[in-house]
Amino acid sequence: MPETTTLDPIVLHDLLRVASAPDFDRWREQIRRTGGCANPIHLTGWSTTTDKTTGAVLHHTTTADQPGGRLRIACGNRRASRCEPCAYLYAGDAYQLVRAGLTGDDRMNIPATVRERPRVFVTLTAPSFGSVHNRPDTGRCGCGTRHAEDDPALGTALDPATYDYAGAVLFNNHAGELWHRFTNRLRRELAAAAGLTQTKFRETARLSFNKVAEFQKRGAIHFHAVIRLDGPDGPDTPPPAWASLDLLADAIRAAAAHPYVTVPVPARGDQPARTLRWGAQLDVRPIKAFDDGGEVTEQAVASYVAKYATKAAETTGALDRRIGEFAELDRADVPDHARRLIRACHDLDPLFPDRRLWAWAHMLGFRGHFLTKSRRYSSTFGARRQVRADYRAAQQRESLGLPEPDTTSVLAHWQYAGHGHTPGESALAATIAHDLQLNRETAREALRDELALEGASQ
Repeated sequence: MPETTTLDPIVLHDLLRVASAPDFDRWREQIRRTGGCANPIHLTGWSTTTDKTTGAVLHHTTTADQPGGRLRIACGNRRASRCEPCAYLYAGDAYQLVRAGLTGDDRMNIPATVRERPRVFVTLTAPSFGSVHNRPDTGRCGCGTRHAEDDPALGTALDPATYDYAGAVLFNNHAGELWHRFTNRLRRELAAAAGLTQTKFRETARLSFNKVAEFQKRGAIHFHAVIRLDGPDGPDTPPPAWASLDLLADAIRAAAAHPYVTVPVPARGDQPARTLRWGAQLDVRPIKAFDDGGEVTEQAVASYVAKYATKAAETTGALDRRIGEFAELDRADVPDHARRLIRACHDLDPLFPDRRLWAWAHMLGFRGHFLTKSRRYSSTFGARRQVRADYRAAQQRESLGLPEPDTTSVLAHWQYAGHGHTPGESALAATIAHDLQLNRETAREALRDELALEGASQ
């Protein structure tokens, strides 16, 4: 088992019960097909496959014949804190989607010529809401301490009494609107730099992007984004001659600092009026195909985005689920800084009912998607999932000797019947997930070595 430890007697007793059951092999196969999901969905029901022409029943299955009378499917949760196996798969999909938009991928109909486009890796940060414990270049924090890298005090307020917790959660809550304003302004800046109207810009170029949200230790959201300039039809068409890396980088800096890229928040109750904007720290770095010792590479960017696609506010000590009552914070031992941000969401909620701050308190006010992309950046998560579904369906047809799907009809009825594992099942599922992940990583390393050898022989 991964990271073997002494099992609790209750877990061990249940594990032996599951492993000694007559249908254990079928249960294990179900869990293997979920990828070792830590919290599988349980279904009951049936499925019947018939011949479209004759109406003859070719195959019938029912969960009455399955282990425990249930079919288990993966929960599909992207959060590593909720289900590490499903998050691992999600991160893999995120990596492939981001990388395809940088290197091209025939399987996703993205041409390799995207490597020749102007493209940058941008980081947009939040402004300051007060001084926090940090590790400056001088080595000594404002509190006089030289903090270790893993010091839990990092990112927390030096003076909680003066820290603007309300401003921090309002910024998180409006970050999606700031991004929308930024991309709109960026298109205008690009058009102006090229001497074009907005209409002419759309006829000659397209802005493509993929962004991921990350929580800083202080609990403020910031965005990392791959931004690429294409022709009018996206990756299938080359950008115009005026599209250059410098022009794109300059337009990004101009857009981020423009007065239009702000969100006004009116005064409510004891809260003053605010104008929310990006922080002064803006990082714009060209993306290189290969490491030249100075710039970020395609693989590094894809890995970075995939890493944060499975994380959320729980990295700051907050909860990874919606909060019903403050007692939950005590049971989870939520640290003081995150607790104060959550309290700010609660107190501001009646003042800004349309912002649903309390509903998103577990996200410290942030209510957007963690990974988003423009329509033509690359493929979609749905397409990736469909490829896997089609592959598994083909495997199933082959094992059952069924004809191609265009000659058959499927009638099915499924009902939700619960979720999760017993303690012993959970331990066994973790072992299955570990073995599957090890096999994938071994295969990936072998493929990398093979490609490296091919490159060396050319």
